[in-house]
Amino acid sequence: MNIVLKPEYLTQEAFAPFGDVIETEGRDSFPINYGSTQRFHRLAEVQTGPDDGKAIISVFRATALKLPLTISLLERHPHGSQAFIPLLSNPFLVVVAPPGNVPEPDAIKAFVTNGAQGVNYHAGVWHHPVIALMPVDDFLVVDRAGTLPNCDEHFFPPDTHIVLDPRA
Repeated sequence: MNIVLKPEYLTQEAFAPFGDVIETEGRDSFPINYGSTQRFHRLAEVQTGPDDGKAIISVFRATALKLPLTISLLERHPHGSQAFIPLLSNPFLVVVAPPGNVPEPDAIKAFVTNGAQGVNYHAGVWHHPVIALMPVDDFLVVDRAGTLPNCDEHFFPPDTHIVLDPRA
């Protein structure tokens, strides 16, 4: 099986089956702090899952991967969401597949952000680890901590060739 993924522009509508787009463009807001601040409320929901789950905030420093990129694995977090918010205003690539026991190669989609957008993968959504486009990039990450295992990886068989090619 050979699949070439060409990223489409990230929109709320296109990404809805996988999670939330974290952005202020076109979103409702209201003034707070006596009018000195505009609040864009509840752009995404942190899912912490069962039992002892709690939300944590981290910074991931990512290095760019060589493109075109062979997609050999996807991961998912069955008990909680995972949000990536760019700290340096750089676009990045997102590769996702719907929840299920294993990711279906034909259902994989790719998106490119505009540098002002973050993503919040819902619990169980398959996704590739962060794909930075700059040599080094920083992301604020909001996800789940707890004692339950919360990262499943799926490696595609050698006869499945999935290539992310922004130039395709």
